[in-house]
Amino acid sequence: MRLDKFICKSTELTRSEAKKVLKMGKVQVNQEVIKDPATQVHENNSITIEGQELTARSSRYIILHKPVDTICSNVDEMYPSLLHLLDVDRTFDMHIAGRLDADTTGLVLITDDGRWSHNIISPKKQCEKVYRVWLRNPLKDDTAEKFAHGVQLQGEDNLTRPAKLEKIADNEVLLTITEGKYHQVKRMFAAVGNKVVGLHREQIGPIKLADLELGRWRYLTESEVAAFL
Repeated sequence: MRLDKFICKSTELTRSEAKKVLKMGKVQVNQEVIKDPATQVHENNSITIEGQELTARSSRYIILHKPVDTICSNVDEMYPSLLHLLDVDRTFDMHIAGRLDADTTGLVLITDDGRWSHNIISPKKQCEKVYRVWLRNPLKDDTAEKFAHGVQLQGEDNLTRPAKLEKIADNEVLLTITEGKYHQVKRMFAAVGNKVVGLHREQIGPIKLADLELGRWRYLTESEVAAFL
């Protein structure tokens, strides 16, 4: 974890205030003055501000059912951040583990534990994400085979990783992917001559949206958190 983030997680200081304290030489890590906010630290390190030992608050892990016209960002833009839907302290210290477009609904995981979220978003971890997709045109018979071998996305050098496609109806499918390129699901279907008209994420790893209502959230259980450790 970055040192400035650790300070924010251990005090009521903002990120900019933490950087000022660091610049003033008031922070020590294992009895050594550190001024670089990007220094990587661990909870087991001895970290003090003017001699006062810091202890980081416990990490938080949340599942949310994202509605349309919200964005997976810590900053409001054309649409508001979905973090406004959370009723927790220091909401905007958290981040989204695997973003969805403004017009996409479904499962979003939110945390302030960067190592945990890395296990979800890193392609090397091959964490499966399941999407329900509605298409403009009926599904072609060879689409599943093409996705299983990988397709060429416009502007990309390599094929997509193998993906699983399950037909639900002529214009409705379940797609399972293990990476998260920009607009990937929409671009995959564009690559085979189709267009996504509706998109909803149902599952990340073993965690399912289940009966969580639109716009609602809850804390993950210990077993759900442990699935990505």
